[in-house]
Amino acid sequence: MENNAAMRWAWPFKPRVSDDRNGEDNHYSTGDACPDFLCVGAQKGGTSWLYHQLDFHPDFWMPPIKELHYFDTLSRVKRRKPPRYKDERDQWFLARLVELSALSYIDLGNYSQLFAPKAGLLSGDITPAYSTLNDELIEKVVRYFPNLKVIFLARDPVERAWSQLSMDVRVQNIAAFDATNPDEVICNLLSPGVLLRSYPSKMVGRWRRYVRPDLFRVYFFDDLKTNPAGFRRCILSFLGADPDKLSGRLNADYNAQAGIEKLRLTDKVRSRVAQFFEQELKACAAELGGPAKHWPARYGFSLLIFVLQLMDDFDLLFWCDWIA
Repeated sequence: MENNAAMRWAWPFKPRVSDDRNGEDNHYSTGDACPDFLCVGAQKGGTSWLYHQLDFHPDFWMPPIKELHYFDTLSRVKRRKPPRYKDERDQWFLARLVELSALSYIDLGNYSQLFAPKAGLLSGDITPAYSTLNDELIEKVVRYFPNLKVIFLARDPVERAWSQLSMDVRVQNIAAFDATNPDEVICNLLSPGVLLRSYPSKMVGRWRRYVRPDLFRVYFFDDLKTNPAGFRRCILSFLGADPDKLSGRLNADYNAQAGIEKLRLTDKVRSRVAQFFEQELKACAAELGGPAKHWPARYGFSLLIFVLQLMDDFDLLFWCDWIA
């Protein structure tokens, strides 16, 4: 996040198309190219499910890489999976992305042109790390794309963090640890890579400050688990696609990671992690609503006390303003 403020901006963002590619850029009209949406998180909140559903849906052309990471790391990330090579559009996109990522600054004009291959279809960027962007960067992106739709997939912070720790151990992002030892678990939760992604109320709050209410939606992992077909229909409708069209042969409950081994969460560790996230669970219930209203009760926390505390704080602030 600190690096975001230090990035040099290309402003104004004038599209730059060179003439040394033997006419390759002329394969696509870049005049009206732009992403239709961003999915800004959360990591382990169902973003891979969303990418697969959109990638096989006939109303979309999705980039051959699920997570572009353009705004958080200028795409300089290690790819665990090779990019998709379906046709020349994928090759064109990947070549342009390499060129764009070689720049030392963010160029929104040329980022916009990455989506030229979509033509008349819908397309977007699904990068959960965008949930950690700072206010300055979010404001600039939203200002440049005033009609951009933004999606956030929220998940219970306890479940989400545990899923991330399981993944990080599996892919060797972090060293294996004793998952039955609460102290070792909390130590890993305090890692910036986990902590920055573990407060959905704050992440949603930052994006909501700049995205118009009609263009911003929060969806819940809870609904993906209980009603994947309805969940899919809601998202597709919001993005402007036909929810009655199938995503190829994928069912709505398709899970590419089903069967992957995860760390076993003991009751003792679960209780300790819940205590760690107690205030955030209550903040999510109060600010996100929906299924999040039931998250505190899963761990025996009373939301009523939290709401009363908020009311007391509000009354105190109101009283201070009245006195002033």
